[in-house]
Amino acid sequence: MNRRCAVGLVVGVDVGGTVTKAVLVDGDRVLAHASAPTPRPGPDVVGQVVDVVSGLVGELDPAGDADIGVVVPGIVDEARGVAVWSENLGWRDVPFAALLTDRLGRATAFGHDVRAGGLAESAAGGGRGARDALFLPIGTGIAAALVLGGRVHDAGGYAGEIGHVDVGHDEPCACGRRGCLEAIASASAIARRHTARTGRAVEAVDVARLVGAGDADARRVWEDAVDALARALAWTASVLAPEVVVVGGGLSAAGALLLRPLDEALRERLTFQRRPRLVAAELGGLAGCRGAALLAAKRSALC
Repeated sequence: MNRRCAVGLVVGVDVGGTVTKAVLVDGDRVLAHASAPTPRPGPDVVGQVVDVVSGLVGELDPAGDADIGVVVPGIVDEARGVAVWSENLGWRDVPFAALLTDRLGRATAFGHDVRAGGLAESAAGGGRGARDALFLPIGTGIAAALVLGGRVHDAGGYAGEIGHVDVGHDEPCACGRRGCLEAIASASAIARRHTARTGRAVEAVDVARLVGAGDADARRVWEDAVDALARALAWTASVLAPEVVVVGGGLSAAGALLLRPLDEALRERLTFQRRPRLVAAELGGLAGCRGAALLAAKRSALC
């Protein structure tokens, strides 16, 4: 077995809507991590993203010994190594696997950020032990990863776009429609809606803190988000019946402030359906890059 077929050091990179994160791992051990701002949408966003990924890989693996895995948001065709579409970063049909392999000088495993996070949480986080699970990171946007029968379900790259389920409101979404879950319950939407109500610029974490302090405006925005999430999860529970929903992303840091009312709202919407356990993600903001590292390790082990 040659060096490239032995699973050893791996760098996993997760290109997020706001921040790009990377980890250097050896087996189950995280040896180091790094991050950098994700470039904003623009004419050269793809080249800038490749630059950021290359910089983080170089920072964590200056000797060039590690296998590489990179995951990105949006619609991703993993079989072709193509980022089909990203609403938040503004690209279409980008052959990222080939671009990254050329830039980094070594084969690069390529995949979808949320599905990679779901893979990692199912292997070593909040979803371990469950055959059927839903990973639901709530951050700049909302997507989901479906683990069905112990395998991540991708449907050619289109599975898991729960953020664009219509949950019955009139807020406009960046996708061009109204009513999307993401437009009312994502961390960015919560911050935006509270700012619109009060005129005070805040982040979602500030809204959560204000909810805990009893602020009426924050509570209304939070309740709207929880109601929308419960609607989407009730639909998911009826169709897919996951055993567990692993809530991740920045909003998961709210803990019981989010999970308790969400569990109660979901309970009210279900009758005979299997009600999933709601748990916080255990890998935190590193779930995506840990999953990217798993993709790279899997590729290396199969070579």
